[in-house]
Formats: sequence, C-alpha cells, structure tokens
Amino acid sequence: MAIPKEYDSNEIEVKWQDTWDMSMYHFDWKDESRPQYIIDTPPPYPTGNFHIGNSLNWCYIDFVARYKRMQGFNVMFPQGWDCHGLPTEVKVEEIHGITKNQIPRTEFRKLCEEMTVGNIEKMRATMLRLGFSTDWSNEFITMDPDYYVKTQRSFVKMKEMGRLYQSEHPVNWCPRCETAIAFAEVEYDARDTKLNFLHFDKLEIATTRPELLAACVAVAINPDDERYNENIGQTVKVPLFGHDVKVIGDKDVDPAFGTGVVMICTFGDKQDVRWWAEHDLPLRKAIDKNGLITEIAGKYAGMTIPECKAAIIEDLKKEGYLYDQKTLDQNVGMCWRCKTPIEILSERQWFVKIDNEDILKTADEIEWLPEYMKVRLQNWTGTMEWDWCISRQRIFATPIPVWYCKKCGEVMVAEEEWLPMDPTQEQPPVACKCGSTDFEAEEDVLDTWMDSSLTALHVAGWLSDKEMRNPTQLRPQGHDIIRTWAFYSILRSKALTGEKPWDSILVNGMVLGEDGHKMSKSLGNIISPEEVIAKYSADSFRQWAAVGGSTGSDVMFRWKDVVSASRFFTKMWSIYRFSMSHLEENLSDIVNTKPEDLAIIDKWLLSNLNKLIVSVTESLDAYQFDEAYKSIRGFAWEILADNYIELVKSRLYGDDENARKAAQYTLYQAIDALSRMLAPFAPFFAEEMYSRIGEGSVHAQAWPEVDESLISESIEKDGELIKEIASNVRRYKSESGMALNAPLEKIEVYGTLGDASDLIGVTNSTVEIIEGEPDFEHVPVNIKPNMGIIGPKFRKQAGAIIKTLTSMDPVEVADIASKGNINITVDGEDIELEPESVVIEKEVISAGRAVDVLDVNGTVVVIVR
Repeated sequence: MAIPKEYDSNEIEVKWQDTWDMSMYHFDWKDESRPQYIIDTPPPYPTGNFHIGNSLNWCYIDFVARYKRMQGFNVMFPQGWDCHGLPTEVKVEEIHGITKNQIPRTEFRKLCEEMTVGNIEKMRATMLRLGFSTDWSNEFITMDPDYYVKTQRSFVKMKEMGRLYQSEHPVNWCPRCETAIAFAEVEYDARDTKLNFLHFDKLEIATTRPELLAACVAVAINPDDERYNENIGQTVKVPLFGHDVKVIGDKDVDPAFGTGVVMICTFGDKQDVRWWAEHDLPLRKAIDKNGLITEIAGKYAGMTIPECKAAIIEDLKKEGYLYDQKTLDQNVGMCWRCKTPIEILSERQWFVKIDNEDILKTADEIEWLPEYMKVRLQNWTGTMEWDWCISRQRIFATPIPVWYCKKCGEVMVAEEEWLPMDPTQEQPPVACKCGSTDFEAEEDVLDTWMDSSLTALHVAGWLSDKEMRNPTQLRPQGHDIIRTWAFYSILRSKALTGEKPWDSILVNGMVLGEDGHKMSKSLGNIISPEEVIAKYSADSFRQWAAVGGSTGSDVMFRWKDVVSASRFFTKMWSIYRFSMSHLEENLSDIVNTKPEDLAIIDKWLLSNLNKLIVSVTESLDAYQFDEAYKSIRGFAWEILADNYIELVKSRLYGDDENARKAAQYTLYQAIDALSRMLAPFAPFFAEEMYSRIGEGSVHAQAWPEVDESLISESIEKDGELIKEIASNVRRYKSESGMALNAPLEKIEVYGTLGDASDLIGVTNSTVEIIEGEPDFEHVPVNIKPNMGIIGPKFRKQAGAIIKTLTSMDPVEVADIASKGNINITVDGEDIELEPESVVIEKEVISAGRAVDVLDVNGTVVVIVR
C-alpha cells in the first residue's frame, strides 16, 4: 500500500473517527480477571460549548484511560452531563425574554430540557472529534429520572440518618436569581465603598451599610475599649427609625476600625450572623427575596437596595446624623453565576450537616495529585460558617420529594419506592398520620451539587442492579471546584456508604490566553478547540495539552506550541514513511524472526528504546504527561531520526541481507513501540501508524513491555561513540568543503570499538579500529606572526619583522622558540621577540602520512587525507 508523502491530518482523523468501534472502550461489569479502573469523570454543564478548559481536563482523562487499558485494566471512562441549576435557567430566561415565574413550571422545565438536549449533542460532537475514548455505554444525564432518582433517594436516606434537616436559618441569597446559594457558590470582588460615620444617639458608629439601619438589633463595642465600656448594658435609639437597641460588649469588635463602635444588623455580613446567634438577638428582616426593602423600613419600603442606600444617606445628611465619609476597600460577596452582590437572609431551608473532621480525615486517605492541592480543601473546610444549604428556589433541578400536610403541618418525606417523582405534579400515595390527604407540595428544588456529588457513587454502581465497585480509582477535576465538587463528594460518599469516593484525585489548572490572563470573552483571548483542530489537528491540540505544563499548574495556550506539535507529526510521518519503505515487503518475516547478529548501533537503539519505555511508563504512572510526551518526542526526533536512521541507511540499501534484516528488525521494534506509546496522546496518528504493522486497533494492544536484557551501559557507550564519530566526520567534511557522501582515504579509530560496519556506511570510507595509542609527529609547516604583539611594540619596523619571520624555516623558528626568545636581524639591527610573537602551525604526520586528528570524547580519530 502506497503511503502518502504528506500527512493529511484532517482526512486521517475523520477516517478513524468514523471507523472506530467505540465498544472497545466499554467497561465490563462482569470481568473479575482484570483490575478495575473507574474514573469519576466531571459532568460539565451542557452549554453547547465544550470549551478549551474542558478539553484540557478531558485530554488528561483520556491519556490516563487509554494508558490504563493498554496496561491491562478494566477501565470505565464515563461521560455525564450536569444539566440542572442556574446556568441553564438563566440562559433560557435570556433566550426567551422571560423569568421562571412568568410561565408554568412544567413549560419552563421543558424549555430547559430542550435546550440541554441540543447542547449535549454539540458538545458530544467536539469530544468525539478530539478522539476521547469515552465509554458511552456508561453515559449519564442528571436531568433524566434514572439519575435524579438516586439524588432523591440519597435525600431520603440522609434525612433518615439525621444528616439532613429543615430549619429557619440565615443563608446566602442572590436577589437576581431569587434563590439561596451555598458558601462555595459565593465569589468575591474587590470594590470601593464608603464608610459612613453617624451620630448614633449617645455614641458614634461607622458603617458601610446604612440601608440596613431598619434591621439594626444591637450596637457592639469591645469591653476593653475604655472609651465606651461604660455604655455596655444601656440602650440607644437608631437614627431615622427611632427604635431602641441594646449596647453589648464583644471582644470581636475591632477598636481600631471606624469609631470602634459597630451596629449589628440582621444580616449585613457573616459576623452579624455570629453575633446574632451568640447574643440571642431579635430578627428584623429589612430585605426580601427579591432584593427589595421590606415594610419595617417605612417610607423606604419597596425600594431596591441601591435606591434605599442613596435615599437613607441623603436623609442622614439632612437630619445631621451623617458627619463624615471615607473611601474603603472591601471584598463584596457575589453570586457565582450572575455576579449580583449577595445578601444574607433568614429563610426556611433544607440543610446537610457538615462533619468537618470526617471530611479532613477522609481527604488524608486519598492520594492528591499534586499533593499541595489538598491544602485548598483543608483551608476551605476550616472556614465553613454553617451547614450546606441544599434547597434552591428554582425550577430546573431535582425536585425535593417532600409535602406538607395542610391540616396538621406534618412534613411528609417520600418513601424510596415512590421515587422518582415531582411533588408539584404528584400527591403522596398515602394519607398523613392525621388522616388528611390534603397536601402542599415542596416547590423548592435541590442544589445541583446534590446531583453531581453523587457521580462517584453512580459510576461505581450505587443503587443499581450491578455490583457496587466503590471506591472509584480516579477523580480528575479543576482546582476551582475543590471546595464544591470535591468537598461535597467526600461528604456524601462517607455519609451514604462509609467509604472514600476515590483512591486518587488528579487536579488540573486553568487555561490562560497568550496574554497570560484567564480566557474570557471580555478580554477577547478565547480560543476554541474546534479552531485549533481546523487549523492543525486534534492530535496537535492533544500534544499541546500534554506538554503545556505539569499536573495542577495553569496552562498557557500558545499557537506556537500547536505549530510545534504539528511539525513533530510531520517529522514523525517522515520517519514512519521511510521506515515502512524498508519494512512493508517482508513485514511478517521481520516481526517473527529476530536476527542472530545485531550491530552495535542496533543494540544501542534497542537499549535506548527500552529505557524510554521505562521512563514513559514511570511518568504516566505518576500522571506526568508532559515528561512522558517530551521523552517520546526526543527519542523519535533525536535518537531515531537524526542518528539511527542515518547510521543504518547503508545497510538498509546494501546487499548484505543479514545486515539489512538486523536494521529492519530494529527499525520495526522502534516503530511498533512508538505507535503504542503515542496512542494515549495522539490516538489518530498512532492508529494510522499501527494500521500497517499490526492487526486490529492500536488502542486494543498491550503497552510495550520492557526487555531489561537489552538495556546495557556498555552498549550505549559504544553506540554513543559511533554516533559522535559519525557526527564529527560529517562536520569535518562540511568544514573542509567536501560533499557529505564523499569518501575519505581512510579513518582510523584508536580504541576497542568492536564494530565499524555502520561507520563505514555512514562515512562512505574505509574504517580501521586500532587498539593502543597513535604515534604522531607534529611537523612545523608555517610561521604566523602575532600582529597583536608585534604591531603595537615595533610600529614602523613591524612590516620588515614580519617579512623576515615568514622567510625563515618554520622548523628552525620552532626550535628557537622552544628554547626562549627569538633573535632576528632586520635592516642591520638585532631584534629580540618573545615566543608569543609567533604562532607555529604544525602538520600532524602519522606513519609518514599527513593526517587530521579529531578528538571525539577522548577517543582519537585519525583522518588520512
């Protein structure tokens, strides 16, 4: 079969994408003969855009999955889709110009589902084009009942365990999305604000939230602050609103901030919540779920928060309460999705109890890759203010399987066998304990992390007809969701099964644009995987992912790295094409028959090849994809192409059949091993390579085995010497203006090198290996005056001195210079020159012949001219 001269990546990649039987990647639930390797794959939001950050992470996963299969593991690389939550709802509202409350729940949910299905198809197409070896038989979609039934059943189980409860409690609230959000979903932004100084009855306070004056329930001072401690226990009137509040003492008050006196509002921030709970203070709600001011604020009721703030500041000025303002830097908590500043409201919500110690203990049982990423989980766990709020005031999410009896108020939680179900669409199949059948449905839904925190259990077979296979072996994810997905997954796995969710967690970094900033639309530095594939290839994109950086580090996307990848495949194709031209005709004989006599350079290559297999295997076992790929690339380019092939060309084209077979066998071993080692990284290119040398798909083959008997330091030393001699001779010819294939009269190598056959071929010259040391005679043949010394010292006489020197016998001058200064007569004047005034050029004579001598790493190489 003719091999095209040029490698057409688009044609070949599309060919294999259409040809591959994806069932070869399926996990075998019944297989007990192979060790399992289940990957708890991240389920992305189906936005329709499988962006470059997703692609980087999935490249890492695919490298592992393909490698582990070749290592003999029963691998599951599932694909999930995390459909529920705010991103989908917000997009549907934006597309249709509605809010979730303007149409019936079922209709809004249907719009979300339709958009999600279309987006999944788009993202699936990108994933297939990138060559991911996904196990599509284990695909899951969180909006499907067969998945969210597990979420609902986990809710019921954790309620029965006492790990889940409902309570009136302060929560983080997004006024734009009109829902509670968890602490992990709060992002922070540095902004300027005003610190307002107020006359507060008998005291003076400083506050950034004057719009919450109506919600003020106390004023606090530090009891050690002598300026104010006599006021502890008294009451003061709140400006503008006139209600009395207590003055309390608390050591958490910072005397150096503002005036040293703070007002406590329900709720301005997390510190207000702590004081409210510790001092058993009353609750005054000044902000409602829509972000509007409530009736307790009197004339300000109904205003938005910014409107109320402006109005109250104006009135404080008019009434003489506001006496100063200063600019203050602060971190503002925002909704992770819409970037609206969050508020803390007291609402009745569902919560999961957090056992911080259990989570930290379990984290220690898991291998973190890299290890330092565990600190992020530890730090986050130590900052948890209250339990995980899991209820959301949205629609497109897993329904909370709960009803409330209208007669007695009893909370009815669904039985597991009733599930899946939507309480807003179905009534309980049994009556309440009081006998009533009149129920109000729970309209809140579950946090989407309640779905995705079950992925490890789901892919391991939890609550299915399959044998449970937990823990899974690997969780790959970004460092940005350690505090959410990793944290909640550990919590849920321990609560529901008592086991850690995974053996190892592999954390990847973010993708940065060429400007060094995180990719974003606003910066205009976004690159799509499809764009890279169209310009170069999927394999080139994957190579960028492999060598872009070490695991855990952020990776910069640079076009030059993709170009470099493309060039490597061009080079590799040239290597492959040349090799196949010498292998195709009698491939079967080459594969099945190992020659008895291999040349040193053959053994040298096989030693390096087996060391490469060791190195790449160790790197992949440690998830060091960059080191693995760089090793492969370096071997192929430098050792195989630049040296071995050049050294054995004469044998491949020569008449010595045994010598040719030895080179062919060695070349085949290299091409076969390279196709297998490239398979996890460049699946299309590797498949094309293997298709002409093996049976079946390369992705169904075993990982190359190391033959320790072929690794030899002495062989490598001899091979390196042959390689270096050949390189030095090529350089000698080039510097002498000779054609590289021009023969030399003779090359003598002084040493114990046992095999000169490849040196003879590559230099096109007679080569003799001679033991012992050469006998050289250095004969002076020319005198070269040193103008740097003679010119400045003798000036006008310099020309005459040089003329005299060059007319003298070089042998005589060398003899005089060896004894001391050189005395000459110029125009009747005696002149004395230091030996350094001349350079004696000598010719090397060996056995009466003029020769050139090369020093190759301490080995003398004599070139007879």
